[in-house]
Amino acid sequence: MARKPLKFAGWFFLAAILVAYGATALAKPGLAYQAIHYFLGMIEAIAPVLIMIFLLLFLTERLLTPGRTQAWLGRNSGLRGWLTALAAGILSTGPIYAWYALLAKLRSKGMRPALVAVVLYARAIKLPLLPLLSFYFGMAYTVLLSLLIAAFAILNGLAMELIDRTKEG
Repeated sequence: MARKPLKFAGWFFLAAILVAYGATALAKPGLAYQAIHYFLGMIEAIAPVLIMIFLLLFLTERLLTPGRTQAWLGRNSGLRGWLTALAAGILSTGPIYAWYALLAKLRSKGMRPALVAVVLYARAIKLPLLPLLSFYFGMAYTVLLSLLIAAFAILNGLAMELIDRTKEG
C-alpha cells in the first residue's frame, strides 16, 4: 500500500525549526545571535546568484517549448544539438523520472542517443546549488568543477555516438 505524502509536512518542519531557534534564543541568546548573523551573511553572499538562477529558470520555462527542443536535438542538429543538450541538462530541474519519460518521448521522435547521454550527465551541474558550492569551496573550484562536468558530458555523448554507430553498422 502506497503512503500518502503529508500535506503539511513542510509547515511542520518550518515550525519545528522556529521552535528550535526560539528555544536556543531563550537558553543561549549569544548562540542564537551567532546563528542568525551567519545565516544572514550567507544569504547576502548568495542572493545575487540566486536571483540570476531563478531568472534563468523562468526564461527557460518560457522559451524552450517541447517542439522547439525536439527540432534542435534531431539527427542533423550538429553543434547546436550538442549545446542544446548540454544546456537542457544543466537547466533541468525536478525529479529524474520525469526526465526519463520526456527523453524517451524525444528519443522515439528522433533525438540522438548521444544527446540523451549529454542531458543526463549534465544534470550533475545543479544551478540552484552552485551558490552554496561557491560559498563553501570558492568560485575557482565551482567554475572548474562545472566545466569538467560539462566536458565529460560531451565526452560521454561522443562515446554513446560511437556505440550507437557500431550497433547500427
